[in-house]
Amino acid sequence: MNRNAILSSALAGMVTLSYAQTGPAQPVIESGNGSQKVVVVTGARFAYDLVERWIDAYHEDNPGIQIVVESRGSADPPKFDVLAEVYEHDEALKGSREYIYVGRYAVLPVAHQASPLARTYAEKGLNADAIKQIFFHDIFNTSSKQKAIDEPYTVYTRLQKAGVPMVFAEHFGYEQKDLKGTSIAGADSHLLRAILRDTTGVTYLPLSLIYDRHTRTPVPGAVVLPVDLNGNKKVSDDEKFFGDLDHVIETLEAQDPGKIRNIPVNYLHLSVDKHQASAAAIDFMNWVNEHGHQYLREFGYLQPEGKHAGKEKFRAFASRRKG
Repeated sequence: MNRNAILSSALAGMVTLSYAQTGPAQPVIESGNGSQKVVVVTGARFAYDLVERWIDAYHEDNPGIQIVVESRGSADPPKFDVLAEVYEHDEALKGSREYIYVGRYAVLPVAHQASPLARTYAEKGLNADAIKQIFFHDIFNTSSKQKAIDEPYTVYTRLQKAGVPMVFAEHFGYEQKDLKGTSIAGADSHLLRAILRDTTGVTYLPLSLIYDRHTRTPVPGAVVLPVDLNGNKKVSDDEKFFGDLDHVIETLEAQDPGKIRNIPVNYLHLSVDKHQASAAAIDFMNWVNEHGHQYLREFGYLQPEGKHAGKEKFRAFASRRKG
C-alpha cells in the first residue's frame, strides 16, 4: 500500500456486558451456570460509549436481560440483533427493519493544537470554500478560483466505507471517495490518534470524540476549527463557540436544522429486523426509545427533532409484536 495509506489495527472482538436475557433465536454464550441467550448490539464504533451507558441503565430495570456489544470490524458481525448506525440505510434494507432515531451528532473539523493550520484558522475559521479546499478533491474547483492556503497541513481520513465520512462528504456535495488525505484503517477514533501524533494533522470528527466527556473541553492536543455556521462566507465572533461541549450542543440545538451551514448534523439510529427480532431485543429498543434521550448530552449528542424521533411508530411496532 502506498504512503498515503496508513493502516491502524481495527477494533475487533466482543465487549461483553454482564446482563442476562430470555427470548427466542438468540446467540448462546457458555457460562459457569450453563448456557445463556443474549441480545447482540453492533454498529458505529464511536457510539459504543453511549450504547453501553444505555445498557447499564437498562440492566438496572431488567437484571434478567443480557446485552452484548460486538465490535464491528471491516463488516458487521455475522449475527446481531440491534444495529446502531449513523447514516441512512438504502431503501431495500429500510423495508426490512424497524427504526428509532435516538439522537443527533455533529461533525466538526479538528486539528492538532500546534499545527500551522490551527494557528491561523482556530481564530479565522473556515468557510465552505476553505473546507472543500482542505478536505476534498474537486476537479471543478480550479486553482484560479481558490484562495491559497499557505499553511502546511496533512489531512487524515477513513480508509473503509463508514458513516461519519459519508455524512461529512455528502453535506458538502461530495461522496466519501472524494475525500483526500492519508487513509487510516480502523475506527473514527484512529483519526483522532493520527492528528494528535502529527503537528500538521487535520481531520473531521463527531463531538463525542473531540471533547472529553468529563471536562467538556476538547481532548488535550486537539482544537476545533470554527466554521461559517450561517453561510455568509465569513466566521463571526458569535460563531466561535467551540470551547465547551455543553455550549456547542445548546447552540446547535437552538438552530433551525435547515439553516445550519458547514456543520454536518445527522442521526444515530437503532434498528431491529421487523420479522426476526426477539422480544428481548425489541424490549431493549423500546426502553431506549422511552429513556435513552436523557443520556445524550453527557456523551456529546443533540436531542432529536420532535418530528423525526418517531417514538409513537416504534411503540406501535413493539405493541404489535408483544401481542
